[in-house]
Amino acid sequence: MALSIRQLRYFVATAEYGQVSQAAISQNISQSAITAAIKELEQIVGVPLFARTAQGMELTSSGRQFLSHAYEILAKIDEAMQLNFINTDVEGELVVAATYTVIGYFLPMHIERIRRLFPKLRVQLYELNRESIEEGLLTNRYDLSVLLTSNILNPMITTETLLSSVRRLWVPAQHHLLRRKGVGLQEISQEPYIMLTVDEAAQSSLKYWSKTPYQPNVTLRTSSVEAVRSMVANNQGVAILSDMVYRPWSLEGRRIETINIQETVPAMDVGLAWRAGNALTPAMQAFRNYFQQAFGLPGVAGGKPAPE
Repeated sequence: MALSIRQLRYFVATAEYGQVSQAAISQNISQSAITAAIKELEQIVGVPLFARTAQGMELTSSGRQFLSHAYEILAKIDEAMQLNFINTDVEGELVVAATYTVIGYFLPMHIERIRRLFPKLRVQLYELNRESIEEGLLTNRYDLSVLLTSNILNPMITTETLLSSVRRLWVPAQHHLLRRKGVGLQEISQEPYIMLTVDEAAQSSLKYWSKTPYQPNVTLRTSSVEAVRSMVANNQGVAILSDMVYRPWSLEGRRIETINIQETVPAMDVGLAWRAGNALTPAMQAFRNYFQQAFGLPGVAGGKPAPE
């Protein structure tokens, strides 16, 4: 029996959600299809990948090892499907600024792909906060930026959003809110809350909290996403963060679950930014074209640059 891409995708979805039902919803298929694919995969690799519990599907030690390889395989497949029709002969130097969250949880894989796709293009990368990036773009110190476009309000900067990452409630495994049919900010306000502060996360959070009569019961403010992850996993509080930075396991190997929030909580938008009115150089356009193809945005056809 040969391993299939379908089996890998269903395995990863189940590992990330921890429940066959949620994995089935995310893949828009039946639960039985997920279950059958995982069973086939376990037969192929010859070891159990999940431990079936009353709470859901927990990865075994072998399952965790296999998950890292599954991520790599799927990333390579996605890369092969996305890197078509771009002129790879572009050369020159590109100075790119990125914020903490983007450089930590989004950009590295794409920079690796860009460097392999455009071997003559040198990308110089800097990590900075939004204010420094805006100032650098306006003074032409940086050619482009990859950052949280939802935080940019300066009309002198052009932005292009690549993805909108949904924000959900993070809770530890077996948390009592997992048993509720609906969870809103009122219920969340009654829990100890871990507030992330990096990349203006606290300001973004308070914008949607301020539209309600409730406030988060903040017990810790931290600039570390990993600190939030560990605190939540160890039952020290809950947090509302985006799917982009979500991982199902803490550094200690403890499970973190997510819950959809009843109120409308704005997504975290990630994308490109450059000084408005600047003509894009061939290097800048190649960088932009890569991301447009990677995220299925209009603008690249047969290698032609997208319109300004």
